[in-house]
Amino acid sequence: MLTHDQILAYERDGFVLVENLFNREELQILLENTGGERVQQSKHGMKDAEGRESKLALWTEAGDDVWGAVTRSPRVVNAARVLLRDEVYHWHSKVMLKEPRVGGAWEWHQDYGYWYGDGCLFPRMISCLVALDGANRQNGCLKVLAGSHELGRVNHGSVGGQAGIDRERMRVIEDRFPLKYVEAPAGSALFFHCNLLHSSEPNHSERTRTSFICCYNGMSNPPYGGKGHGAVEPIRVSAEDAILQFAAQTA
Repeated sequence: MLTHDQILAYERDGFVLVENLFNREELQILLENTGGERVQQSKHGMKDAEGRESKLALWTEAGDDVWGAVTRSPRVVNAARVLLRDEVYHWHSKVMLKEPRVGGAWEWHQDYGYWYGDGCLFPRMISCLVALDGANRQNGCLKVLAGSHELGRVNHGSVGGQAGIDRERMRVIEDRFPLKYVEAPAGSALFFHCNLLHSSEPNHSERTRTSFICCYNGMSNPPYGGKGHGAVEPIRVSAEDAILQFAAQTA
């Protein structure tokens, strides 16, 4: 469970990093599964403003596999419940891969900049980014503007092949909030508010940066008009060792 100080940090900064949430054996299983059917079938490229490309695989069904085991993990789900102060359901999950030397940037954006258009009236939404192989400044780790979730939703437009925030507005915003590079050891998890401004730089290193992100919406915040992503029903929490169980079944 999150500590009182971690909860306060999330409320103040819009994010909190929890180290050692997943162990080495679990990470190895997940990395091996980035070559699996689920990821490969949904993987596509996303170009930044300079034309560099990162790979993204996204799905809305939690699924009964190792990825679903993370999405339903009590370590993740219970933290999301505490930070949102609500029961949650699965919005979507995604694997993000920045390949060595060529992996592109992600432009400044808020997740709610996308999800507002999916019919969610309130920013009662949260993401959990699990660092599968470690993230640092050299391989393009996430960078955030601490406290920027207090801005509320900012309008987004097109930046390269992505949705992003107007450059002029961003220059002003960057002057108001401290920039933090989230260097995340393998196995750590970053919980962040859907209005937190975040981006990342290209991968200049010789190693891949691989992340798994599971996103949740509050049960009190169902999208209107039949839009949205995952099914609006409380998420079924898995066993603590579900990743190992799935790996054993497919061995």
